[in-house]
Amino acid sequence: MGYQVRDYVAGDEPSWLRCRVLSFLGASFYDSVLPAKPEVSGVELVAVDGPVVVGVLDVAVEGDLATIDTVAVHPDHQHRGIGGALLSRARARAGALGATTLDAWTRDDPATLRWYRAMGFTESDHYVHVIADHYTRADEPARAVAAQHPGLRLAKAFLHADLVDEDRLRREFARVHVCRRFAMALGGEFGRRGDDVDHRAVAQDGDRQR
Repeated sequence: MGYQVRDYVAGDEPSWLRCRVLSFLGASFYDSVLPAKPEVSGVELVAVDGPVVVGVLDVAVEGDLATIDTVAVHPDHQHRGIGGALLSRARARAGALGATTLDAWTRDDPATLRWYRAMGFTESDHYVHVIADHYTRADEPARAVAAQHPGLRLAKAFLHADLVDEDRLRREFARVHVCRRFAMALGGEFGRRGDDVDHRAVAQDGDRQR
């Protein structure tokens, strides 16, 4: 195996941040860069290979619901079963904290979707992310948001929309993603080992439907 799954400690932060950003570079979250690790009330796990963090998994637990905030595997260490090993440990920890359901909101990266399905999650709710960016198409932000504050020029907007509007929004904007909810009941059979599908599986707090 060559790696160890353990609790996150403060000294992991620089390597945690590098693992996360390198994993995200090849996914639709490529511009989600953090300067510091967010605090999570629940489960914080890392997979380490020597001194290097090669996988991360944060799960926020609120009552009977546990939600994956971040799960990422370093691109040089994918297809080693790291994501599945992290998830197996997180399921047990979240259940011990009182959660009965584990869910995640993620976008439409094919490898990520395959991983969630292989791990035994069931897909349910959907909505749309629209990123209207001046540096992609100069007129996008103004078309996305009509009312602007005097003296301010809108350069980028991150918006939620209903799934029914997906086709129209894809015609109007360059960057549109379907955000999907995956969920599983805790305490049952765990999905098959993810060695052959282990890849970027990413979710973050901003993706949760509110």
